[in-house]
Amino acid sequence: MITSENIKEFVCQAHRVGEAGLTICSSGNLSWRIGDEALVSGTGSWVPSLKEENVSVLKVATGEVVNGVKPSMESVFHLGVMRNREDVNVVLHFQSQYATLLACSEDRPKNINVTAEMPLHVGRVIPEIPFYRPGSPELANAVVDALKNRNSIQLLKHGQVVCGKDFDDVFQRAMFFEMGCRIVYQALQAGTKPSVLSEEELDALEMHFLGHTTKDGLF
Repeated sequence: MITSENIKEFVCQAHRVGEAGLTICSSGNLSWRIGDEALVSGTGSWVPSLKEENVSVLKVATGEVVNGVKPSMESVFHLGVMRNREDVNVVLHFQSQYATLLACSEDRPKNINVTAEMPLHVGRVIPEIPFYRPGSPELANAVVDALKNRNSIQLLKHGQVVCGKDFDDVFQRAMFFEMGCRIVYQALQAGTKPSVLSEEELDALEMHFLGHTTKDGLF
């Protein structure tokens, strides 16, 4: 059962996302699974200034709205990711400055493993999803499929989606995602090719910290 304290915490975490510059105005959306229900930012709401009355409560299994508040049009992929992965309780769709800049660049580098935080917290491989209309079934299906065994994806000409076990996990992932993209972009602007970790360095990092490599996915 979702409590008023759960809703207050959700609103607080939404504001944290906005204060970090991960979303502006009505861009992006956030969700949090609690038991068999999920809180999702409401349709048209502004994540940085989300209000309690704009938080939708849904059944994870069916998408049924419990409290009468219409959820974000992207709630389909939020719930779909949760249904596929028992380890995921929070999903964040954001549009931070540098990550979105690369998502909208034709000659973007595909490898942004510039620091250890990238493979360990964001993902050694970040799938790219072609542009689909926001809220479309095509976008929802692509996101759900890509996040079956990854934690972060780029939506080309759109933004990013990350998922994780809790708010801190997802916040850290999004912040390091933005950090890596900023390093890459600023290096390119300075006329320097970004130096990325080699496959051997990535293997060694993952084996030490994770106990396995993630070349083929998380599991």
